[in-house]
Amino acid sequence: MTTTMRAVVVTAPGTPEVLEIRERPVPAAAPGQVLIKVHAFGLNQSELHFRNGQAYSGSFPRIPGIEAAGIVEDAPGGEFDRGTQVVTMMGGMGREFDGGYAEYVVVPAAQTIPFRSSLPWNVLGAVPEMLQTANGSLDIGLEAKPGDSILIRGGTSSVGLAAAVLAKLHGMTVYATTRREAARALLESVGVDRVLVDDGDVAAQIRRLLPGGVDGAIELVGVDAMRDTLRAVRPGGTVCFTGMLSNRWSIEEFYPMDWLPNGVRLTAYSGEAADLGADTLQQFLDAVADGRATVPVGRTYALDDIVQAHRDMEAGVVGGKGVVVLR
Repeated sequence: MTTTMRAVVVTAPGTPEVLEIRERPVPAAAPGQVLIKVHAFGLNQSELHFRNGQAYSGSFPRIPGIEAAGIVEDAPGGEFDRGTQVVTMMGGMGREFDGGYAEYVVVPAAQTIPFRSSLPWNVLGAVPEMLQTANGSLDIGLEAKPGDSILIRGGTSSVGLAAAVLAKLHGMTVYATTRREAARALLESVGVDRVLVDDGDVAAQIRRLLPGGVDGAIELVGVDAMRDTLRAVRPGGTVCFTGMLSNRWSIEEFYPMDWLPNGVRLTAYSGEAADLGADTLQQFLDAVADGRATVPVGRTYALDDIVQAHRDMEAGVVGGKGVVVLR
C-alpha cells in the first residue's frame, strides 16, 4: 500500500481558497479503528461553517469532511474484513480529527457502517449523512407514520430531497418549498406531491390546501422561517428543527407563548452514525438499485475541484447533493 495520500487541508478559516490539496502520510489504524480507502465523499453545509470559522467546534490545521464512502483497507481489531464496502460519518470527523476530504481516513469502528451495492460511487458517496439526517428527522424528530402529511421547508437542499424520497417510500403526502420556480421540476422528480414557492408566508399556502394544517414539518431553512413553519402545522403536530441553510443559529428574545401555536410541538434532530442502522442503509440502497427510490445527486467533482465545489455550495447551484469522487 502507498505511504502517502492526497488530502484537502485547511490551516486557518476563510474563503474557499483556504482549501489546499497536499501530500500527507496515510494514517494508521489502531485497534478499534478502521482505515478506509475513500472512493467518494459528500459535501455538506456544516463543512462550509467549519471552513469559514462559524462552527462551534473543531481545530486547525485539519482535513475537513464529516462523511465518506469507500472500502476497508485495515481493521486491526477484526471488526471488518479488508475490502468491505463501508460508509462513515460524524463523530468528530473533519473537526476533532481528520475527515473524509482525503484518499484515506481513519475512523472509530463504531461509526463505520457496512453495506453491499453495485451502485456507482458518486451515488454511494451522496448517501450517508443525507440519509442519516433525513431518516432521523422523520423517524425521531417527527415520529412520522405512513399516511401523514409533511412539509419540508428548504426542499431543494440535499437533506430535503432525501426526506422527500424517504417519505414517499413510506406512503406520506409531501409538500416542499423552494425559493425558485425553476426548481419545481427537481422537487417533482423525487416525488413531492405539491411544490410551494416560498414567499415568506408558507403557512397561508398550506392552510389554503389543508385548512387544518400538515401533520409535521422538517425545518431546514432555519430560525428565519421557523415561526411561519410552526403555523403550517396542525395542533398535535410537530416541527423538527434540522437545518440552518440561512446561517441564523439562534432566536433573540424567544418568547414561547408567541412563537408556538397551541398544541404544536417543536423538536430538533442532529444525529450520529449510530442513528443509521446497517439495515436501514442497506434497504435504502436496495430500493435505489430497484428503482423504488432515487438519490438526488447534484454535481459530481474531482478532488482537484474542491475549491469550486465550495463556491458552488455557497452560491446554491449544486442542485442536490454535491459529491467528490476520488476513484
